[in-house]
Amino acid sequence: MERELSSVDAGWWVVSSEQKLWLPQGELPHGSAENLGLVGQAGRIIGEWQGDPVWLVRADRGEQMGSVRQIIDSEPGLFQLAGRGVQLAEFYRSHRWCGYCGHEMHHSKTEWACLCGQCRQRYYPQIAPCIIVAIRRDDRILLAQHQRHRNGVHTVLAGFVEVGETLEQTVAREVMEESGIKVKNVRYVASQPWPFPHSLMMAFMADYDSGDIHVDPKELLSADWYHYDDLPLLPPVGTIARRLIEDTVALCRTVSE
Repeated sequence: MERELSSVDAGWWVVSSEQKLWLPQGELPHGSAENLGLVGQAGRIIGEWQGDPVWLVRADRGEQMGSVRQIIDSEPGLFQLAGRGVQLAEFYRSHRWCGYCGHEMHHSKTEWACLCGQCRQRYYPQIAPCIIVAIRRDDRILLAQHQRHRNGVHTVLAGFVEVGETLEQTVAREVMEESGIKVKNVRYVASQPWPFPHSLMMAFMADYDSGDIHVDPKELLSADWYHYDDLPLLPPVGTIARRLIEDTVALCRTVSE
């Protein structure tokens, strides 16, 4: 439940506005509301980290606002809570008015939801399901440079689930659309909340089946098969993409022995 912060409130602070995050000194702030100048702001507890509460405050702190990507190298649990806060802040900002009847809504006291007192509609934060898949061909892995990440990083393929699809169908479709190849032996690995802006990444591994690489230029700059001992620049440690790559590299080593 949201309430006015007092000088005794303390913990970790997710201060967010318009999908940005307050990052003084480049880190998620920790300490008392008084020392951080947050007394009088409205805040709510959204979790706990290392025994301290994690607070969400919906506010803009000016030039020190940045992207949650800047703390992607933090502890996974803390990064996940920061991502939760950014997503909730955006959800509350974008659901002030009811989409059915247009009346102003209020926040639920028992769950993360917005309620309309006029038509009784209940809104929850939306999550977009995505797949991400590492593809192995003998002792090589398929890695690509994406159009939206022009930083030299090579990573695995990913895409959003469409209406009426299973996750396995999404894997097959996205791989074919982006790279022109077919895969087989698709198996689930893990999942990761991904607040860019509100996704849930579901990770898979797959084996090459057939076809030659033909990249979709709208999605990819390039794609190729890389030997496990000669890899390009990879995503940071802690991401589900990096885990998939490392798991596939381990499998490639096993197969080549």
